[in-house]
Amino acid sequence: MAVSTLLALNSGSSSLKFGLYERGAGGLVALLVGEADALGQAGSAFKARDGRGRELANETLALADARQAIGRLARCLADAGHAVPGAVGHRLVHGGPDLQKHCRIDADVMRALEAATPFAPLHMPPALEVVRFTQQQFPGVAQVACFDTVFHAGLPDVARVLPLPHALQHDGVRRYGFHGLSCESIVRRLGEALPRRLVIAHLGNGASVTAVADGRSVDTSMGMTPSGGVMMGTRCGDLDPGVLLYLMREKGFDADRLQALVNREAGLLGVSGVSADLRHLHARAATDARADLAIRMFCYSVRKQIGAMVAGLGGIELLVFTGGIGQHDAAVRSAICEGLGVMGIALDARANLHGATEIGAPGGRCEVRTMAADEDEQVALHSAALLAAPH
Repeated sequence: MAVSTLLALNSGSSSLKFGLYERGAGGLVALLVGEADALGQAGSAFKARDGRGRELANETLALADARQAIGRLARCLADAGHAVPGAVGHRLVHGGPDLQKHCRIDADVMRALEAATPFAPLHMPPALEVVRFTQQQFPGVAQVACFDTVFHAGLPDVARVLPLPHALQHDGVRRYGFHGLSCESIVRRLGEALPRRLVIAHLGNGASVTAVADGRSVDTSMGMTPSGGVMMGTRCGDLDPGVLLYLMREKGFDADRLQALVNREAGLLGVSGVSADLRHLHARAATDARADLAIRMFCYSVRKQIGAMVAGLGGIELLVFTGGIGQHDAAVRSAICEGLGVMGIALDARANLHGATEIGAPGGRCEVRTMAADEDEQVALHSAALLAAPH
């Protein structure tokens, strides 16, 4: 089933990114891209531009939820002269143990996705709502699930298996890894410049560090869920499990309370006490010791993970920073790279400060770059390939 246009949807807890792509002789061409942000808040924003970058919409309006955002998107597509898309691809964080490949969504897949919700309770419920709303908005249109975990599905056993009793592996207790579509888009964009040993630091409100050998993921910081790994905006990252046992026994925390703690109240927000947004913390750091500590802890956490991935790879030729923080926060990149000189990682201070793409020190043993990941285009590419393949 070959389709001419594909709509890629990338949903967050309070946002919806989207991209409409057309199949051309040279690959996919973006026709329309944009985002609905701050859903459920008074100042919701809806922005869209065409494939040439011309603004189609820039609105502040009340969008109560993803259903209304999808309705607004459908009107935007119609106003721009685009027909109903031939297919819709969804970025989904987790497929659980039963969905290890991108797949077309049918009733059986929806049941498997619902069963996978405990593996990513912060991400999956709103994402599944988007799938349902899209099915209602575009009835009869093929829907495809593209998983962040697929890029990491071939992790070697030393990285995949968790140090727990073997029987638990049959219940899906293992390292899955996330931000896979982001990492995959970086690998694709590097093309012939892809080195043998690459580390990708995807730094945003969610953050992870991935080791890539010859284009394949061989280790990554997140584990069974997107809560593990480096410290994040509101997530704690790796934590002594004894802390959770202590909170259960001594403070009466149940599973719901622990989930709220590790996913919504920890990380930069928990340490600083004021914000999960590094921009806000930078503005306060000079006079607020907790904000300053939160920034330093975040950078230290990422630095340690980069060092671990370099050790696992046995060296490094290229370090890529991506994600909102990775691409745009020069101070954080500088702090992360301090102390990594022993691994050949050093920055050109001027290039880093001015947001250049190539930010490694001249003559350094390791290249350092900032790159934009394009998860939406990656979703569209996978959806097109899946639907075009013979059954």
